Amino acid sequence: MVLPPRIPRPSHDGSAPVRVLTVAGSDSGGGAGIQADLKTMLALGAHGMSVITAVTAQNSLGVQGAWELPAEAVRAQFRSVADDIGVQAVKTGMLATAELVETVAALLADLPAPVVVDPVGVSKHGDPLLATEALDAVRTKLLPTATVATPNLDEVAQLTGVRVESENDQRRAAGAVLGHGPRWALIKGGHLPGGEAVDLLTDGTEEHWLRAPRHDNRHTHGTGCTLAAAIATYLAGGYEVPQAVTAAKDYVTGAIAAGFPLGAGIGPVDHGWLREGTD
Repeated sequence: MVLPPRIPRPSHDGSAPVRVLTVAGSDSGGGAGIQADLKTMLALGAHGMSVITAVTAQNSLGVQGAWELPAEAVRAQFRSVADDIGVQAVKTGMLATAELVETVAALLADLPAPVVVDPVGVSKHGDPLLATEALDAVRTKLLPTATVATPNLDEVAQLTGVRVESENDQRRAAGAVLGHGPRWALIKGGHLPGGEAVDLLTDGTEEHWLRAPRHDNRHTHGTGCTLAAAIATYLAGGYEVPQAVTAAKDYVTGAIAAGFPLGAGIGPVDHGWLREGTD
């Protein structure tokens, strides 16, 4: 298994580590959302910060409830962090409503840092996490702020109408996503059949096909959040997009392989596998 790099942390000279901000919902079960993002950032050597957009009651069986925060609270959290501590990359996840999508997009529009947009639409268990009326705001407001957009196949269909059933369809899907304005699109093929999990990263000119072995492990809660957070962390550390995405895929592949049972349903990926794998 490929061991992904960690971002070098500063020596004890008083300087701060790389700073990455996640703007997403809270997963009370700890496998996805804000919790997964912060674990990923720490595992890869960064200092993670958060803007919580919604609170979910969630466990291994699904989402039992979700409550979005007021736009004012989201805006205040963002400004509090960005204006004092500063951010070197941002990852967005669950934004829930059109108002929150528009609020976050406006905050990101003038931010001089790379942005990874994970256009979260549904949970691993199929629970809706984005209002239908918010889709247009994602297309027209949020995706244009993205350095990298990371939709899964359900989210591609939701945003563009393109149904992906093969690798050839991934190329069509990428073109449709890029039409909404992100610099790069990562079309995740983890739900396609076959012995490999195949993702396509492209900016419309370059193409990078990223392949990894498919692990026989049902405990995959948090994969999308984890991948997007890892990409943001590597971008904050100075990696170019193709290198950041490649390293992030290596990290999430290892986390999937080490995923563990928790509760009665689908357990999470193991965000600490890299430390454990190098002991």
